[in-house]
Amino acid sequence: MRSRLVDGGSVLVVPPRPVDVDDQPIAWRVSDAGGRDRDTIIFLHGLGGSRTAWEPQLEDLGDTWRCVAWDMPGYGASAPVDPLSFATITDALVGLLDRLGVDRAHLCGLSFGGQQALHVALAHPDRVDRLVLADTSPAFGLDGTDPEAWKRSRLQALDAGLTPGDIAADVLRSVAGPHFAGPDFAQAVAAFSRIDAAGLRAAVECLPSHDVVAELGSIVAPTLVVVGELDRETPRQYADALVAGIPEATLEVVRGVGHLTPSEAPDRFNAIVRGFLATPDRPRPSTP
Repeated sequence: MRSRLVDGGSVLVVPPRPVDVDDQPIAWRVSDAGGRDRDTIIFLHGLGGSRTAWEPQLEDLGDTWRCVAWDMPGYGASAPVDPLSFATITDALVGLLDRLGVDRAHLCGLSFGGQQALHVALAHPDRVDRLVLADTSPAFGLDGTDPEAWKRSRLQALDAGLTPGDIAADVLRSVAGPHFAGPDFAQAVAAFSRIDAAGLRAAVECLPSHDVVAELGSIVAPTLVVVGELDRETPRQYADALVAGIPEATLEVVRGVGHLTPSEAPDRFNAIVRGFLATPDRPRPSTP
């Protein structure tokens, strides 16, 4: 941890820059200025992201928590798994917790990453402390979207020979709010561009299998659901369904942003997460 003097002689603590750990099979990026003995937050990126998409969170929240952003299997520097499914993703995340020496962690997931967090919380409730679910849903196709049509639309550009980097800017603009621009947008594009085409294909095939609606009542982790006011991909009614189904869930709506709340409004998102994680624990129901 670094510090420097500011006006009046007070000390401003400046967390060190996050660093990459290119381990195998899972690679991650970490900011642990608060020390490895602090509670850990695992950040799970969306379909069009990677570990670097969480840079604003690692840089800000790393003063208090050990912040770890992974590359999911087949993304960035992480090895693929075959088949890619929510079960194999769950196994990979539990393996990362073991690798980090973490018994329990907070999970913070965006979109596809939020879906992954739900599966982990259901399969391994003893490994999850709290959940932050951003711009996500309890099931694919709540609006009647046909899974095969959805997959074709997401894979059309790859089938035409384009790379994730080629389509990153256009895809992100299509799901974000109207004011997403500047360095935060450039950082999101760079995170998307780290995705391998094969990894994106596998994720697109996996995502429509998500459906935990009937199991939401079994989630024992205190849960924060965050949704962008202008999110058209996973709109407010999806967030409401999560809050209605999870016994200990609260909702925050972030005004003026779309589907990428942590990147579009990082300061507001971080403040919401900080407040939620700082709330004292309440007794939790026992798990079988």
